[in-house]
Amino acid sequence: MNKLLLTGADEQEENHWLSVSDLMAGLMMVFLFISIALMRNAFIERDKIKQIAIAYQENQVAIYDALTSEFKEDLSQWDAGIDENTLTFTFNAPEVLFETGQIDLSPTYQALLDEFFPRYMEVLKPFQSSINEVRIEGHTSSDWNIGSSEEEAYFKNMKLSQGRTRAVLDYVYRLPSSAPFRQWIKFHLAAVGLSSSKPVLSLQGNEDKVRSRRVSFRVITNSDIQIKRILEEA
Repeated sequence: MNKLLLTGADEQEENHWLSVSDLMAGLMMVFLFISIALMRNAFIERDKIKQIAIAYQENQVAIYDALTSEFKEDLSQWDAGIDENTLTFTFNAPEVLFETGQIDLSPTYQALLDEFFPRYMEVLKPFQSSINEVRIEGHTSSDWNIGSSEEEAYFKNMKLSQGRTRAVLDYVYRLPSSAPFRQWIKFHLAAVGLSSSKPVLSLQGNEDKVRSRRVSFRVITNSDIQIKRILEEA
């Protein structure tokens, strides 16, 4: 009798452990399927972002190549340069842009913009759907009048750089050649004064006060907006 009772108890205990094992195995399968689903979604999102990154790079290169192709013969004559990484077209010769401390465009700069800006807009025309903004950025050196503090010089130069970029935007907007682009210009061109916040440095790390006085046209594409949208959807 005792032997039968022990056998029954052993069978119940064995059945108990079998049921627990089955439960654990089932849970492991559930977790496995969840992990596979999460990994699949992660791979899908990764591939989407990768595609945007590739498209962004290709678009950046295409815009840079188009700008370089159009203006390569003019860069040395205008003392200008194009930065491949930021798509920034910079006029580096302050003496032909503005009089010292003034916001009015010099006649030489007006003539330069007459030639530059219509061609610039034509180059960007095929890429307009991928461009979020074109910034006209004004830069100054850190200098101001003798006796001005560092803070006073910074804010006075801020006002000067903002005034200059607004003057440039006003001038190019009113060009007769800009008529077909004026609606787009209203929504996509911005005048930004940066004062002395982004100086040009020499090889020794010192501020090059002459080269720091410059005006740039910088293309900002909308790839960051696309990436943000995909992340939000994820």
